[in-house]
Amino acid sequence: SSEVLEAIENVILDVLKSLAEKKAPVFTLANRSDWRNIEFKDSVGLQMIPRCTTQQIRSDCPRSAPKFALMLKILSMIYKMVQSNTYATKRDIYYSDTLLFGSQTVVDGIINDISCMLKIPRRNLHILSTSKGFVAGNLSYTEEDGTKVNCTCGATAVTVPSNVQGIKNLISHAKFMLIVEKDATFQRLLDDDFCDKMSPCIMITGRGIPDLNTRLLVRKLWDAFQIPVFTLMDADPHGIEIMCVYKYGSVSMSFEAHHLTVPSIKWLGLLPSDLKRLNIHKDVLIPFTKQDQNKLESLQKRPYIACQPMWKKELEIMAASKLKGEIQVLTSLSSDYLSRVYLPNKLQFGGWL
Repeated sequence: SSEVLEAIENVILDVLKSLAEKKAPVFTLANRSDWRNIEFKDSVGLQMIPRCTTQQIRSDCPRSAPKFALMLKILSMIYKMVQSNTYATKRDIYYSDTLLFGSQTVVDGIINDISCMLKIPRRNLHILSTSKGFVAGNLSYTEEDGTKVNCTCGATAVTVPSNVQGIKNLISHAKFMLIVEKDATFQRLLDDDFCDKMSPCIMITGRGIPDLNTRLLVRKLWDAFQIPVFTLMDADPHGIEIMCVYKYGSVSMSFEAHHLTVPSIKWLGLLPSDLKRLNIHKDVLIPFTKQDQNKLESLQKRPYIACQPMWKKELEIMAASKLKGEIQVLTSLSSDYLSRVYLPNKLQFGGWL
C-alpha cells in the first residue's frame, strides 16, 4: 500500500510543480488500445512494449479537461481507501456522484487508465468489480473475511469472488480445469453431473467475455494447481476471441498480462473440424454475418495465430464454410451428447489443440 500511496503522491507532486511554474498540468498515459504498442510473447501473451506511444490528458484543453478533473477525483478516492484499508466496487465509485461521472463506462475507463498510468494492478488500488463469472467442481477456499467456500459440484455454482487476490487455503484434487464460454452450457454440464461423472475437475464460466475477476481466478488456480486448462467455446469467431482473451489476454489490459493470462490453455472444442467429423447437419448451423466475417479476418491477422498452425487450420475451415456452430448443435445428436460422449472422448483421447 505504501507503494500505491507513493505513486499517487508523485503524480500530485507533478501537478503542483506544473502549477508553481505557471504551466498547465498534464497526465501522460500509454495508448492502451493501439496494437502498435503491443508485443506478443509466447510465455505471457499480449503485453505492452516498454516505450509505447502515449496520449496526454491536458487540464487546459476543453476536450480533455473534464477527464483530467475526474482522474484527480478518483485518484483522491483511491488514496483515501488505501490509507484506511477499505475497498469499493467500481459501482460504488460511480454512485458516489452519478451527476459528476455521468456513466459507469466513464468510471471503468478512468480506473483502467489510472491503473495503467501508475503501473499498479487495479486490485492493489482497492477497487473491486462485481463478478459475473461462476465456478463449480472440486475446489474449496477461504475468502479474505474468513468465509469458507466449497464449490463441490451440486446443481448450483458459486459466484467468482470479487477479491480474488484475497482468497487463500485453496484445496482441490481436480485433474483438469474446463473454461466454458456460456452460462447455459455451464448450467447444462452441472445438471448432467459432469464434475462427478468425469475425474474430479473445476469448471469456470465468464458468461461470455470474461471479466477481470474470472480471468484472475483462472490464473490463480493454474498457479496453485498446475493442472491442464481446457476451453469449451462455440465454433464461431466470437467464441475463439473469448478463448484468446483467457490464453493471451486483451489489448486494453495488456499492461497487466502477467497476472491475467494462462498461455498453456488448450482448445478442446467446439472445433470447426468437429462439425464435419460428427456430420452435424447444415440446417442447425448459422450462416456468417458481415460482423463474423470481419472478426474472423481480424483474428487471422493476430500475432498469436501465426504460432498456432493447428488453430490456423481450424480458422481456415471456418472461413471456407462461412458457417458457425454453437455448442448446443450437439443436442441434435442426442440431448446429453456433450457430457456423455463428446467431452469424455475428447479428454480421454487427447482431442484438443
